[in-house]
Amino acid sequence: MRRRTFLKVAALGAGSLALPRPARAMGEASRVAIGQIEHAGRWNPRPSALRRLSWELSQRTSIDSAPDGVPLRLSGSAVHLHPFLYLAGDGALPPFPEADLGVLRRHLQYGGFLLVDAADGSSGSGFDSSVRRELQRLLPASPLARVPREHVLYKSFYLVDHQGGRVLTRPWLEGQVVNGRLAVVYSQNDLGGAWARGQLGDWEYDCTPGGEPQRETAFRLGVNLAMYALCTDYKDDAVHLPFILRRRS
Repeated sequence: MRRRTFLKVAALGAGSLALPRPARAMGEASRVAIGQIEHAGRWNPRPSALRRLSWELSQRTSIDSAPDGVPLRLSGSAVHLHPFLYLAGDGALPPFPEADLGVLRRHLQYGGFLLVDAADGSSGSGFDSSVRRELQRLLPASPLARVPREHVLYKSFYLVDHQGGRVLTRPWLEGQVVNGRLAVVYSQNDLGGAWARGQLGDWEYDCTPGGEPQRETAFRLGVNLAMYALCTDYKDDAVHLPFILRRRS
């Protein structure tokens, strides 16, 4: 789905937040499916994570989300169908072929969004060191930098003032900017580990050190990331402040 079409669908969803049930009349092609990037390393360390996040999106917002993430290869032809991409890993990330990085770079330049998630909670080694290398190759003109606390990402649906995840390796997110817009967001805190839920309804991993409140923050951050991927900075307008304040609880 092209970003323009995707934003129209998102606008319809945002406008129907007050309705008792989200509208479902747009058809399967309009459903939001997060694309999970396959790579030569451990690309799917939390298999149930996107399924649960997608469920939470459908319950908490008017986004008509697909029931699960969609695995995809950057060398394939389906990348452009997924404005929200997810790249996870546990352990070192092998280098991407330059052609694959070119596909991803063009996707981001044309409005796509990428969430990078370190499942191993690493810092300076493992997934962390190798993904920093790959992100530098991906967008050399935009080095990773800390996302400011006042950024609209933290208020795109919920007001979020701290971090969540399975662990708290870093109390901040980092990002890369394309044309003034956050195109890449990187978490070292294993968001997927906090989202992952088993078939019997049990959480697959404990969240430390903050327990269940830390997990809830991870979900709220996931919702905000999805809303930002769809709508970028529309909530940065003061006209939305009363709505945002009502969402605090």
